[in-house]
Amino acid sequence: MVPRYNYAVRVSLIAALGGFLFGFEVAVISGAEKTIQQLWGLNSFWQGFTVASSLIGTVAGSLVAGWPAQKYGRKKVLVGIALMYLLSAVGCALSTAWLLFVLFRFIGGLAVGISSVVGPMYISEISPAPIRGRLAGSFQVNIVSGILVAYLANFLLSGIGEDAWRWMLGVMAIPAAVFALLVRTIPESPRWLVLNGQDAEAEKIFAKTGETGITALIREEHALASQGIKEKLFSGKYNKPIFYAVLLAMFNQLSGINAIIYYAPRIFEMAGFDEANAFQQSVYIGAANLLFTLLAMSVIDRFGRKKLLLIGAAGMIVFLALTAVAFSNPEKGGGAVILYLVGFIACFAFSQGAVIWVFISEIFPNAVRSQGSSLGSFTHWIMAAIISWTFPVIVEGSPQGGFYSFIFYSIMMLLSFLFIWRVMPETKGRSLEQIQEELGIR
Repeated sequence: MVPRYNYAVRVSLIAALGGFLFGFEVAVISGAEKTIQQLWGLNSFWQGFTVASSLIGTVAGSLVAGWPAQKYGRKKVLVGIALMYLLSAVGCALSTAWLLFVLFRFIGGLAVGISSVVGPMYISEISPAPIRGRLAGSFQVNIVSGILVAYLANFLLSGIGEDAWRWMLGVMAIPAAVFALLVRTIPESPRWLVLNGQDAEAEKIFAKTGETGITALIREEHALASQGIKEKLFSGKYNKPIFYAVLLAMFNQLSGINAIIYYAPRIFEMAGFDEANAFQQSVYIGAANLLFTLLAMSVIDRFGRKKLLLIGAAGMIVFLALTAVAFSNPEKGGGAVILYLVGFIACFAFSQGAVIWVFISEIFPNAVRSQGSSLGSFTHWIMAAIISWTFPVIVEGSPQGGFYSFIFYSIMMLLSFLFIWRVMPETKGRSLEQIQEELGIR
């Protein structure tokens, strides 16, 4: 990276640590979910609800995140997120009753939902255009790093006794505490400062980040706000970015990614692996996720968002279909499931995983970015909750449940390919303000 961008890089990487906790929180339940089901005697419906309780919190968090981020600033919200992650980790590890466990999972989900909105938003607003894709993508790199570390922790702790699940969930308190300390050292978003009448402070931060020549454009929006003209997301003016954000967020989850992340050991047991091997295969999934996310981050500002999405969608169609075929006769094809799912994860990480938070944080103008990002994240997580809640019901309700699930995901990726190819715009190399001009909404 160019030396003059060092400050922006450092600040963005600290903010992106929220993504690490996001990924850890999402994946760690995979090692504990079957033990929890047995411990509290849950049927498939209530087991799905227990796993999805975090996602219900995530939906709520993503829905409300825009308001505090707009009113109190991005930094204060990031500090609050860190404390919520810490509370969730300790609470889940110490819970002795199912309802308490669900409550603390819900709190962790709130943190994930708010983080998925405010983290990428903050990074996009403080990043210079030439490296914004890579810096905003660092949030996704941290997510997949958190997923990998969670799978590794689950694998290493799986054999320590009947309370292993408590250690799996509780270890997240360590990175949560580190994040809570570091996030206090970062500045407020300069774009938020301009929109709230603190131009002088914003200019100091822009000077440090190496981004110049855009303050006047931001002030135009600030001038509108100071005259009492309040921008509303659903005024009709922003229909294009709303459409793009909602569709991309829906297709992200209709790939089945969160069903695989949440239930990876169970899926491998369905394919014929024993419990120990199932945990080990999950680590391979996490490693592939990280490797291909890093690869995508290295090329996203050169290749662009759209090209990555098209390549990934094509690969996901194939690997999901192959997984479905393997589950149609697991006695013959079950062993190949690990190859197919690693292939799927590689394609997802290289495309949807790397692009979604970058793209959603880019396409809305400053005045409604918090609302637009919240809408995109809400759509993403409501779909994630539906997919994750229904997955155990489907696979336990039919001998062909695995086949039905994965063939559905494959069809959805075919539709996503058509949407990306024919409809979605490219945003690489533009400042946030230039993107609005090209979408015709300035």
